[in-house]
Amino acid sequence: METKEKFIPTTPSQLTQPRISGKLKRKAIKFDFLAGQWLDNAKLRVKESSYVKYYNLVQNHILPDLGDLRAAQLTTDVIEQFVQKKLRFGKKDGNGGLAEKTVKDILAILKEICLYGAGWNIEIPCHFELIKIRCRDAEVRILDRQKQIELERFLLKDDSLTKTGILLSLYMGLRLGEVCALKREHILYKEGVLCVRNTMQRIQDLHGSGERKTKIVITEPKSNSSVRDIPIPKFLMGRLDVHRNMPENAFILTGSASSFIEPRTLENILKRYLKECQMEKVNYHVLRHTFATRCMEDGFDMKSLSEILGHSSVNITLNRYVHSSLEQKRKNMDKLVLCGKRESN
Repeated sequence: METKEKFIPTTPSQLTQPRISGKLKRKAIKFDFLAGQWLDNAKLRVKESSYVKYYNLVQNHILPDLGDLRAAQLTTDVIEQFVQKKLRFGKKDGNGGLAEKTVKDILAILKEICLYGAGWNIEIPCHFELIKIRCRDAEVRILDRQKQIELERFLLKDDSLTKTGILLSLYMGLRLGEVCALKREHILYKEGVLCVRNTMQRIQDLHGSGERKTKIVITEPKSNSSVRDIPIPKFLMGRLDVHRNMPENAFILTGSASSFIEPRTLENILKRYLKECQMEKVNYHVLRHTFATRCMEDGFDMKSLSEILGHSSVNITLNRYVHSSLEQKRKNMDKLVLCGKRESN
């Protein structure tokens, strides 16, 4: 979890502490109180989708175990045991542990709550720098070149708007939510540029009533670096000609300003297309991984690729998204020659 802002209260009235005999007893403060104050503060500073994520992790995983403890009881050992419990038995049904990434997010929130408390001189004795979670590298999949060609041929058979959207991910690296939020106004035909300005996602509606417990939100991308302008490949410019006469506020995937395709639906559409191509189902993000890998294989400079993908640093691009294929590895290995042959040349 990337926490970009420190949640420091702006006025003392935001944190009303319990008093005993007229004297402030900060060590008596329970963690659930402090966590609740942190959430209230976070709600004012982060996007709704981020707040919902924080809220659920706090309510479902942190408070049931730590909520009744006093701030002074949150030692390094206590938090270490809590982390190990989540890794082994953290699922709601108790049948197995939470993903390492989820536990890292929980630990990051705990650290932020403690930093918030420190702003009020509430001493929490945990040394978070001593608690390490080793994340195993998740298996990253890409389409090999032949599979990519097969999918490309299928997508180019007609002018379907959803197929155009999938092509934008496969050949421009757009995220699923970015494609769903893309509108006609974000395509600058004269400049040949696509502007990424929004993302779409379905989140839990914490204030919803009735049967509808989730809602669609369209917001700015998750980071400043994700707001970007990408040159459109020439073959896709022709494909996008069909959108020229659409209303400026029309969604690219529907051609309408009043209707859209949400991320979960587009993911299912991709799976249906893959089935029609008699290809194995993969998640939508594989398109982005494939784009990044092909760019690397074709000699893109890493700085340009990082900016096209919307990353804050080249290291993120290298470590997370660029995965050399077996084909590329073989090509590199074939460059090696016998030492004697090299000298004779």
